[in-house]
Amino acid sequence: MSRKRKKKSAELKARALAIQNAKTREQHVFMKLGAKIRAYFFTGILVTAPVSITFYMAYKIILWIDAGVGRLLPPQLKTYYNDLPFTIPGLGVVVLIVSMIVIGMFAAGFVGRFFIRLGDWIVKKMPVISTVYSLLKQVFETFLSNKNQAFSQVVLLEYPRKGIWILGFVSTETGGEVKKIMNKEMLNVFIPTTPNPTSGFLIFVPKEDVVFLQMTVEEGLKFVISGGIVAPQEGEKSKKH
Repeated sequence: MSRKRKKKSAELKARALAIQNAKTREQHVFMKLGAKIRAYFFTGILVTAPVSITFYMAYKIILWIDAGVGRLLPPQLKTYYNDLPFTIPGLGVVVLIVSMIVIGMFAAGFVGRFFIRLGDWIVKKMPVISTVYSLLKQVFETFLSNKNQAFSQVVLLEYPRKGIWILGFVSTETGGEVKKIMNKEMLNVFIPTTPNPTSGFLIFVPKEDVVFLQMTVEEGLKFVISGGIVAPQEGEKSKKH
């Protein structure tokens, strides 16, 4: 009788162990399934969020330009546009682009250059406003000029002390009074801030103390804006000049 009890007890233990193992396997399956679903969810966000936000911002900017340009349209044209049974998103952008082209064509002529010089002279005679105007003019001429690029190369340099490296953009070689005082080959290096690379500071660095990188200026700006998350693709090894 005791043998039957022992056998039955062993069978019950084996059955309980089998049930427990089955539950454990089911838990593992559900955990893996949940992890996969969670990974797919975040992957979907990663894929769709940048595109959606970009198009949403572009759409809002287009509407903002449309509203601004719409207020500048002649009353007859504005009435005709409002009477249309449909709206044309981006019409203000087209009008703005065409207007800039026409203004540029006028500015390239003799009469246009005369009025530009006259307006430039008047604005430069105004206190405070002249400083802001000169700064903005230099910035736009630097970034929109087709003759040269704002920055030529991306470099690494040790700043603010040895052992700590920072990304910089070479604007040009140092010249003028600074070069005469230093009496060596120097570079003008712009150090941008993260995540807004339009602000930063300018430093003068000996050319032999910088490491020239193979990444483009655009890749370097993306690297700075993302806070180091969007790393450029690895190219050739950096070389020290």
